Amino acid sequence: MTDISQRAHPESPDKEPSAFTRRGGGAPATRGRTTIADGVVEKIAGMAARDVVGVHAMGGGLSRTFGAVRDRVPGGGRSATRGVKAEVGESQTALDLEIVVEYGVAIVDVARDVRENVIAAVERMTGLEVVEVNIAVSDVKLPDEPDEQPEPRLQ
Repeated sequence: MTDISQRAHPESPDKEPSAFTRRGGGAPATRGRTTIADGVVEKIAGMAARDVVGVHAMGGGLSRTFGAVRDRVPGGGRSATRGVKAEVGESQTALDLEIVVEYGVAIVDVARDVRENVIAAVERMTGLEVVEVNIAVSDVKLPDEPDEQPEPRLQ
């Protein structure tokens, strides 16, 4: 029976190859490409932005209206990418977010917290460098305004 080191390097049977160069040449992490779709980054960023205290909703008025209709359709589900646009390159990404904030919060603080949370989540999960996160505050949710999405009724 032939030792694996002899099969991988028959010219040097007494030399033990490293764990990373036994076959294929090079470290496993360098053997191939990983591409990440814009939608993947948009979902991660959308979820991270929604986690920030003071963010009421994502998206502008029109996208929230269409989203509310889609949410009521069976199987339509809630769009995690609503209000998020990503441009993904090979190693970097840039994001545009549109948010609605709660009345009474400091908008600059919420924007800073959203930016920090989004950058941390996207970089941790994708390995991409986030070069910018642009935030547009499209509305303020007043305490006496009804939510766009009413609570589900019992039948």
